[in-house]
Amino acid sequence: MKSFRIIIADDEPTIRLILKELLIKEGYEVEEAANGEEAILALRNAPFNLAILDYRMPKMDGMEALRQIKKIDPSVAVVMITAHGNTDVAMEAIREGAYDYFPKPFDNKEIVFVVKRVKERQELLKKIERLESQLRHEHKRFDKIVGASSKMQEVFALIRKVATNDVTVLICGESGTGKELVASAIHYQSYRRKKPFIKVSCVAIPETLLESEMFGHEKGSFTGAYQLKPGKFEMAQEGTLFLDEIGDMPLSLQPKLLRVIQERELERVGGTKTIKVDIRLIAATGKDLAECVKNQTFREDLYFRLNVIPIYLPPLRERRDDIPLILEHFIIYYNQKLGKQITSWDQDFMKAVMDYSWPGNVRELENIIQRAIILSSGDKLTVDLLPPNIHTEPAMPDLAAIADDFSVPMPERIQAISDKLEEQMIRHALKKANFRRQETADILGISRKSLHNKMEKYNLFDKDNLVDEKE
Repeated sequence: MKSFRIIIADDEPTIRLILKELLIKEGYEVEEAANGEEAILALRNAPFNLAILDYRMPKMDGMEALRQIKKIDPSVAVVMITAHGNTDVAMEAIREGAYDYFPKPFDNKEIVFVVKRVKERQELLKKIERLESQLRHEHKRFDKIVGASSKMQEVFALIRKVATNDVTVLICGESGTGKELVASAIHYQSYRRKKPFIKVSCVAIPETLLESEMFGHEKGSFTGAYQLKPGKFEMAQEGTLFLDEIGDMPLSLQPKLLRVIQERELERVGGTKTIKVDIRLIAATGKDLAECVKNQTFREDLYFRLNVIPIYLPPLRERRDDIPLILEHFIIYYNQKLGKQITSWDQDFMKAVMDYSWPGNVRELENIIQRAIILSSGDKLTVDLLPPNIHTEPAMPDLAAIADDFSVPMPERIQAISDKLEEQMIRHALKKANFRRQETADILGISRKSLHNKMEKYNLFDKDNLVDEKE
């Protein structure tokens, strides 16, 4: 436990000795000063919790020392020793910020009581400060999700509302935005939090195994089914089932999923027994399911069943104000995990991470921060610790600056803004498609020839612009 440190300033050695021995016996750490100047010097060189000052001292009296202490560190409590009956001085000291006073000759029990009261008060103030700090930061995070931007505050508010209502939730957002974290937060804020939270990736499990994984199978129902196996729905009984990447679920399985959602019952593969299920369903997707319905790759009736409460997670590029907060969160986490002591970052580092487009969103930012912390040799993150593509990527255009340039005719400004936005959209799409041009054209909803012409227009074939000739 951190010691409570006291400095005693009095020009009488006997008084200092009496007080020091008395307070050391009470378990306090005590230092001495012969006058106000010595006390101030000691306070500048080391932290103290309490200063006991005699009013009359050479070089600097107690009153001036009190004023100086409050300038140096207002949290240091001050107790003034005054001459017997000198209440005017005592009242002046209180007005200047002293916690208390006692006259000479002083009573030892009174001194012990006052110091104990100062210690308890400071401990209470620190506790209040910690609680206030938690309250100030509470709105900036929800479970493990970090964000103070208005968009994330809307997400947090929606999580709180839906968590206590047992409705189906569809979480939409790009890869790396934190869809699973949102699903987990909803579950652990709900009345089902003491029951299982089961996750299924509809894209990670082969189509031939997905039905068995989700609904279970009976012994001997197919080659290799040597024993009965409950599915994820049964494993999530009374809890929450999280279906990730629901947009990639095969069409052949969607009717069976729809029936379970509607009827709250299922049969295992190869079985005839109907099993009742009591679960809360949360699904997530990085696809536009409404578009998938139009393209006939996703059932419309299933989409409506899933889309009861949609939650949209914005990409990191749409909430750049959250980047410093997320950065701080990961630094604290990886400092503890990796045994590092990173305390800050330089301006170039921050500029690079703020300017970068983050196609991989928060997941990419976390990986980059982890990498930088591992490679760091000091206590500060510097721009050279970032991968070259991050600190060399052209910054996002300042569209407001273009719009405010009234020296340029309005039609030209509108065209310039349109061009800048188009260029950035193509850059983001290229990265998302890993520079495969046909896939990029599909994402943008344009022809491959049109994409080629636009890449030439914005010089995106240049290696310095990080776009290669991959097919």
